Amino acid sequence: MLTITQALYDQIVAHSRADHPDEACGVVAGPAGTGRAERFIPMLNAARSPTFYEFDSTDLLKLYREMDDRDEEPVIIYHSHTATEAYPSRTDVTYANEPGAHYVLVCTADADDAGDFQFRSYRIVGGEITEEEVEVVEAYPPAA
Repeated sequence: MLTITQALYDQIVAHSRADHPDEACGVVAGPAGTGRAERFIPMLNAARSPTFYEFDSTDLLKLYREMDDRDEEPVIIYHSHTATEAYPSRTDVTYANEPGAHYVLVCTADADDAGDFQFRSYRIVGGEITEEEVEVVEAYPPAA
């Protein structure tokens, strides 16, 4: 299950809507080993496409170095789909190389009469897609 604060949820949705009609993409980092999404990092879709996203390789390398310096890891990797449901495409599965991350997809089009967006989370490991529940909380409980 993905547990995410309302503030982070809102930031991901806002970024996805702002970049529409192109796909948005980004990362939410957290302290290594905690699984706790804390730091919102919107990224530029280098492909600037409504049907495909791609992290800029220079920006991604810089981000991973920064996370390493801060003892963080990618907890959430997110992107939007602008005209299809929030379900990983074959390309999304191919690029899913963080087995510990939650892959969040936001649909910015009303593709199934479920409203103007969908927010769904998946685990993608070894090409296998598993949808997971999303729990939105006001704040995380204090760390033990």
